[in-house]
Amino acid sequence: MSFTPEQQKLKDRFDAELGAAAFDDAWSRLLTHSPEMFAASLRLTAVPKKTGHLTPKIQALVSLAVSAASTHLHVPNIHRHTRAALAAGASKAEIVETLCLTSTLGIHASTTGVPLLCEVLEERGESFPKGMQGMSAQQVALKQDFEAKRGYWNSLWEEMLRLAPDFFDAYTEFSSVPWTTSGEGGEKGVLEPKVKELIYCAFDTAATHMYQPGLKLHMRNVLNYGGTAGEIMEVLELATLLSISTLDVGLLVLDQELSKG
Repeated sequence: MSFTPEQQKLKDRFDAELGAAAFDDAWSRLLTHSPEMFAASLRLTAVPKKTGHLTPKIQALVSLAVSAASTHLHVPNIHRHTRAALAAGASKAEIVETLCLTSTLGIHASTTGVPLLCEVLEERGESFPKGMQGMSAQQVALKQDFEAKRGYWNSLWEEMLRLAPDFFDAYTEFSSVPWTTSGEGGEKGVLEPKVKELIYCAFDTAATHMYQPGLKLHMRNVLNYGGTAGEIMEVLELATLLSISTLDVGLLVLDQELSKG
């Protein structure tokens, strides 16, 4: 595709800041339809690349988590960020583990709904014990199993454990795969714990989800694993780039509709 001299300057700037390999059809459409928005989007995208608290590989995996989350499932960006992760040296196992971590988002149907169910029961005069009070030996064992596999405990799990221990047990197994599967060196999983927690932060903070209880919990876990505020901030910046998906999809539809005329 040929560009005007001004558009070509912006394309050259893109190549210098993000790399020529990152320029695809979506960026080309944006440059053609709105050079001004292209320039602004390029600047926004380049900021985390320049600060570089996270490696290019981890940045790509974080961006993949945002795109592949069940609340977004933006297939063009899943391709884009998978390609970028592979180019940055990510292994197949690291990409699969990122997707496994991201697939846990659905549990928030329960972590949001269970507290509300308990409130409704209490409003109806049905008493509901707090904490681990009165839990069975089996339920206490399930709590200990979760702590051993996931490395933390939070009181938000207690009501679910009380109401649906079998479901809680099944979810522990589901969510623990990236934490318990042995890697080549005998470590649990292929991504370090801090990176796993950053991936949770990515899809919790994304505008398609914005699950504050989980975001705060996983931010705390990142710091407990030796992460930094700068690394967390970079995840928030990368998740903000979800906004550009509007242009990726909308301008493609615009071109398709214009071609019908």
